[in-house]
Amino acid sequence: MKLSRLEKNSHDRRFGFRSVDLMKTRRYHILLFAAALALCLAGHTAMAAPSGTPMNPVKEVCWNCIFPIKIGGITAIPGDMPDPPDAEFVPCICPAPPPVFFRPGIPISFWEPRRLVETVKDPYYFPALGASFANPSNGFFGGANSRVGSQQHAGVSTFAQAHYYIFPVWAILELLVDYVCVEHSGFDLAYITEIDPLWNNDMLAFMINPEALLFANPVSQLSCIADSVAANSGLPLSALFWCMGSWGSAYPLTGHVNEDAYIQANAAIAARMIYKLSRELLVCDAGINLCACVPTPIWVKHNYRIQMAKPVRDSTCQPIGRSSLIWGSMKNPPFRAGGNVNDNFLWVIFNRRKCCAL
Repeated sequence: MKLSRLEKNSHDRRFGFRSVDLMKTRRYHILLFAAALALCLAGHTAMAAPSGTPMNPVKEVCWNCIFPIKIGGITAIPGDMPDPPDAEFVPCICPAPPPVFFRPGIPISFWEPRRLVETVKDPYYFPALGASFANPSNGFFGGANSRVGSQQHAGVSTFAQAHYYIFPVWAILELLVDYVCVEHSGFDLAYITEIDPLWNNDMLAFMINPEALLFANPVSQLSCIADSVAANSGLPLSALFWCMGSWGSAYPLTGHVNEDAYIQANAAIAARMIYKLSRELLVCDAGINLCACVPTPIWVKHNYRIQMAKPVRDSTCQPIGRSSLIWGSMKNPPFRAGGNVNDNFLWVIFNRRKCCAL
């Protein structure tokens, strides 16, 4: 059946319009699919493992925190941080290998940057290395702020994973290599909590801190007010070892802290890491004995200082328990050049060292 020229033109125009409409519809679907794919990729990028830059020990360590330096109990170089008094005013004697047996010297004390602690919300991310590794738990061990308790008595708990490094900065920089009073070892990642079930479960942690039952009462916790006042004005009270000043209780020795101030909570988690490893006899305190580093199952808080190195370098150190209202402003910016590293912290641990030097 033949169509007239008029009918043919009308037929072509009608189906031509339909073809144009079909092409527009297909183009709309393609653009819609591309937009959805872009959103998925953007979401995947936002949730991807963070990356950053490795730590620079020259720039990111607060070198002013090694002061004061005391020789024979007398301050040789003062510092801007409080320091416990020294009782050694006379020449000291330490044991030595035979045939000498004894080694005389002069008491010296200073603050040595010996260790690093990372507190991270992203499991298997290492700010000191600026790198992430695959998380086999599929985000199960991730850290964040979360609400706990009933609706009427709700609180905020913060959880973070922690990593512990041996960090003999003098040996790394090849400084004071022949000085007997500094640590001579290598850089090492010594402990990670992602594989430690005691860190992720408060009940399991009871195995290494059963004395926590003695301090789980209002009277013991009220005594922490004195420690908070002492830490904010000078040095913490080491006799109140179950307290961390304004940071809350030192127990349980896990990554859960009942604190909504995120920076302060991570500082408390870093301090708990020190206490936990001390309890497990995996670290020693160089500020107790002139002749050796001594294991301390009950930590001596005033022998430690912490300094934030990442994401923002702090210009000074803080004693255990000092409120972040004093030092925490602008220390965790939402965006940071060099990678998605917010909410992941790196702390330099300064340990007071007392030494009998020749």
